[in-house]
Amino acid sequence: MTAARPLAPPAPADRPERRTPRWRRLVAPLLSLVLVAAVFAWFLPQFTSLSDVWSAVTAMTWVELVLLGLAAAWNVATYQFVMVATMPGLRLREATVSTMTTTAVSNTVVGGSALALGLTYGMNSSWGFSRSRTSVSLLLSGLWNNFAKLALPVVALVLLAFSTPPTTGRLVAGLAGVAGLVVAVVVLGLLLRSRESAARIGTTAGKVASALRRPLGRPPVHGWERATTKFRDRTVLLLRARWHWLTLATVVSHLSLFAVLLLALRAVGVEGDEVSAGEALAVFAFARLLTAVPFTPGGLGVVELALITGLSAAGGDRPLVAAAVLVFRALTYVLPIPLGIGTYLFWRHNRSWRREANSAPRTELVPETS
Repeated sequence: MTAARPLAPPAPADRPERRTPRWRRLVAPLLSLVLVAAVFAWFLPQFTSLSDVWSAVTAMTWVELVLLGLAAAWNVATYQFVMVATMPGLRLREATVSTMTTTAVSNTVVGGSALALGLTYGMNSSWGFSRSRTSVSLLLSGLWNNFAKLALPVVALVLLAFSTPPTTGRLVAGLAGVAGLVVAVVVLGLLLRSRESAARIGTTAGKVASALRRPLGRPPVHGWERATTKFRDRTVLLLRARWHWLTLATVVSHLSLFAVLLLALRAVGVEGDEVSAGEALAVFAFARLLTAVPFTPGGLGVVELALITGLSAAGGDRPLVAAAVLVFRALTYVLPIPLGIGTYLFWRHNRSWRREANSAPRTELVPETS
């Protein structure tokens, strides 16, 4: 009888990932709530009251109300143009349901942007689109959205330079916007230039992300160079064919949002000699830039604070400016919430649009590997 071989020592168990302490997970939501409460309970009453806002709204003519309503409806309709441009084969009706639903989530839930991303993947998957096609769409639309946020302050300051002498603050802000835009465009150009440059960017970004995760007790990230290479391969073809449509859709979306603000200002009585269109665009642009960092859901509190402060400093009557900003936010922040709840319920119950996994129609802009 042969001697039995000694048992191998048990393999060491994988080290469990250290969970983030609960208090750390609660810090961001609590800070968001404190900021929102401070804006609406302390800051806003210094400018106006709800009765003054209501008086300003009831003083509008029916023509002004109709124009505001049409502008708000058009603004909501522009949300999905970017998504259609970045995802070949997606129908406008599907883009409408997706963008309205995810906008409602982002506007109501702390950390809603992450939930909205997951919901976008789920909806697109139910319509037969692969995760890679959704990823390309989300990344490109996000990039172009941030390009617009960086470019708008520069455009606004250039327009103001023709009417008022540039100040040191405006010059510094304009140069900062130009620098940020140039850096973003250069990184995108390097990413798309070749597979090797895309891999290098992915490796560098992975090292930075791993360094930021280390103090939190999180493991390092892996595979970012492969992800960026795949992203590069899947987007070069799409951008070559649709970069102009994507740019146009993004610009239209941002300017449509600004049009609602400008109409609200004029409707409540803030005239052009108090706050010109160029000054309003500059304030709007910098308020939009603040939303690049999601301090609160949908920029709640932050946007109101930036708009009221900036427009009042430009020369607008404080109570009227506050009324216009609240009307603007009601039409662009509050209105999409009930609409999004309706589209979410529609998606949950409607089965006629569903497709098998990865069976969405392909076009010449969709690689076979997507």
